[in-house]
Amino acid sequence: MTTLLAEKIKAIILANGPISVTDYFSLCLADPEHGYYKTREPFGRSGDFITAPEISQLFGEMMGIFLVQAWQRHGEPTPVNIAEIGPGRGTMMADIMRVIAKLSPALYEAANVHLVETSERLQKVQSQTLVAHKFKISWHDSFDTLPDGFLLLAANELFDAVPIRQFVKTAQGFRERLVGLDADGELTFAAGVAGIDPGLLPPAAANAPPGAIFEIAPARDAVMTALCQRIRTSGGTAVIIDYGHIATGLGDTLQAVREHQFDPPLKHPGEADITSHVDFEQLARRAATEGLQINGLTYQGDFLLALGLAERAAALGRDKDTETQGNIRADAERLAGAGEGKMGELFKVLVVSSPNVALVPFQK
Repeated sequence: MTTLLAEKIKAIILANGPISVTDYFSLCLADPEHGYYKTREPFGRSGDFITAPEISQLFGEMMGIFLVQAWQRHGEPTPVNIAEIGPGRGTMMADIMRVIAKLSPALYEAANVHLVETSERLQKVQSQTLVAHKFKISWHDSFDTLPDGFLLLAANELFDAVPIRQFVKTAQGFRERLVGLDADGELTFAAGVAGIDPGLLPPAAANAPPGAIFEIAPARDAVMTALCQRIRTSGGTAVIIDYGHIATGLGDTLQAVREHQFDPPLKHPGEADITSHVDFEQLARRAATEGLQINGLTYQGDFLLALGLAERAAALGRDKDTETQGNIRADAERLAGAGEGKMGELFKVLVVSSPNVALVPFQK
């Protein structure tokens, strides 16, 4: 079975030659006719994947607690911009705002919420999810149009959807990995002629076997740079959560998910969500270069547990029936636990801020 986007990509390759992994990634997600984000409802149980805020309100609640504490540690500046890039259905922001209203009415009063969302369809969904806070919310097509002033920023599963470049080790050294056509006219990976500055490669690259893959993400770096410059200028804190690795290394992390199952990345372009793991060491390096403080880089499980996930799960389950309590425990375990199908170790959390402040749960 082929897809409409696969036919379009094959035609592009036939006309112009192989395309880069970056271009393939971008077409899969954002092609105006057949791109995944243009045609699908990706989120939730009926979609192709489920994000942490959709698993349980516990996730957004812990984020709300974190943002309240960050605001307090910054000295409670007003007014406050609370922003989220890529807010999905608005579930996390709804949970964040509910917690802020309860724990810190002063922050709720001082806050304006800014959602950076390019999809009009998702904007409508978000406005329904966040109807209780509608007078506080504005939408932006781009991060650049956020108003000036102190910023608390959350980004959950943002960077994994920003395209990467891949380089494959050949007898001639690392060469850019491309998507071309095989003898049967089907999509296949190939090595191009473009090389990479050896200074960008990790130490392990020298002894890596032929076929080893190294990924870099200039587009992610650009997003992180814009984010950091904004926080350095206006003050604030950003919390970034995504799946990825804490240290830069080798490995092919390009992956597609279709109907909650992994799918070969070249098999169903436009009909599968395509992502790759985030290099958190590189994001942290970029933040440090931009003059921000790295408050912490840790596992999602440790972050959520330190903010009180277990206690909140117990409180949510109090006076509930056994089945409900079991479900709440299972959701908490999925968010913070380790091992197959759990997010606690796979997902990482990076928190950066300016000016320097000690932030819970990284510094007591």
